[in-house]
Amino acid sequence: MMDVLTEVYVLLDRELKKWYRSPFLMTMTIIQPVIWMGLFGKALNLTGMFQIPEELLSQLPPAVTSQIAQLFNRMMVSLFGTAELDYFSYMSVGMLSIVILFASMSSGMSIAWDRRLGFLNKLLVSPIKRGSIIISKVLSGVVRSVIQAVLVMLFAVALGAKYNLAGPLAPLVVLLALTLLSLGLSSLFVSLAVRLKSWESQMAVMNLLNLPLMFASNALYPIKLMPSWLQVVASVNPISYAVDAVRQALLLGSSASTPTLLLDLGVLAAFALALAGVGVLVADRGLRRS
Repeated sequence: MMDVLTEVYVLLDRELKKWYRSPFLMTMTIIQPVIWMGLFGKALNLTGMFQIPEELLSQLPPAVTSQIAQLFNRMMVSLFGTAELDYFSYMSVGMLSIVILFASMSSGMSIAWDRRLGFLNKLLVSPIKRGSIIISKVLSGVVRSVIQAVLVMLFAVALGAKYNLAGPLAPLVVLLALTLLSLGLSSLFVSLAVRLKSWESQMAVMNLLNLPLMFASNALYPIKLMPSWLQVVASVNPISYAVDAVRQALLLGSSASTPTLLLDLGVLAAFALALAGVGVLVADRGLRRS
């Protein structure tokens, strides 16, 4: 066991050094979701569509104004979970899981470059376990993606996102949800990278998966406003559960539902364990055949 831990630590240290010694790459990875939040989040103000202008309210009788306010508050709670929420805050939380998605994809690309540069062949002939190679790749993807998501969250606060924490443990819940999502996605993309020998094939698969996973979730848009067939897809998308868990912890405050949060974390844990187990098994067999 100590030998395996040492192998994983050494390989993980190498992967992280390649990452933090390339600040340009790190900056470019963070800029994309920040641009999405700054442009898409500010321009498409969905919650503003459910607000009546003040000049129109002033012309209505107080009783009618009160009834309209109650109606719109119920609509906001039904769609966004709380009436006191702006779309930018809603979308910025969803963007954290999108950062996890794109960062996890890059963990698989490192396999392709190691194979192309010959470093993977050196590892395969060295006296180390094949599983150590896979585990180090997955863990590096988890560390990088979670750190980038935290940095994006800080940018969101600077741009005006308003968070209402569900309790003192809310930050830990957020980290746990993002870590579980990253663990499952990184395992998936690393295993695909081992099975697909060329980086062109990997890029084709990633381009096929990234947009459906992003838009068929509640990261940018409430599931209740989607077509019925897309609601079914979004309800089994692990990103939807990660986004919902983070929103429960960061946005809903005292209105957060503990059973819903536990359900989200349970689904994410099952997803992470299943993908990690299958991914390591498939990738380990693929490396033995390389």
